[in-house]
Amino acid sequence: MVDEVRRRVQQDTTGHRGRKGDPLFGIQTMLRAGAENLTDRQLQRLQEAINADERHEEVYIAWRCAQDLRAAYKQPNPKKALAAATKIVEVFHTCPIPEVARLGRTLRKWKDAFLAYFTTARASNGGTEAVNGIIELHRRLARGYRNFENYRLRMLLAAGGLTQ
Repeated sequence: MVDEVRRRVQQDTTGHRGRKGDPLFGIQTMLRAGAENLTDRQLQRLQEAINADERHEEVYIAWRCAQDLRAAYKQPNPKKALAAATKIVEVFHTCPIPEVARLGRTLRKWKDAFLAYFTTARASNGGTEAVNGIIELHRRLARGYRNFENYRLRMLLAAGGLTQ
């Protein structure tokens, strides 16, 4: 989202894609980092780039929204994390920045699934999806298996389900 806002504002303010010396082009990697990982010098450069043009304020707001989302995931207290995530769902869709509003609408559509992460001790189906991805890859590579038992053994071998 932040990259999309930065690109749009870059195009609107300069009339071209980012080039060396453009304020927003020089801070693109900093915009992808967490605020807690930036040095004082990087924060100063970020502030200088935002102050270079009043239209750059949209980039800063989008970056702050991304930081709020990151903070919800990094919050160690589950109740505070759920409160932060709920606030994000309630607020982002009202943002005047189109990219942030689009993210907010998506989060509202997926509200139950998004908030479930914070109410289920941060459980996710990531492991299941990873194994499924491995199986799908090997299914495509294993064209032509006619014997289901051989196919099943191949998938167990590929996904690490066979032990000695």
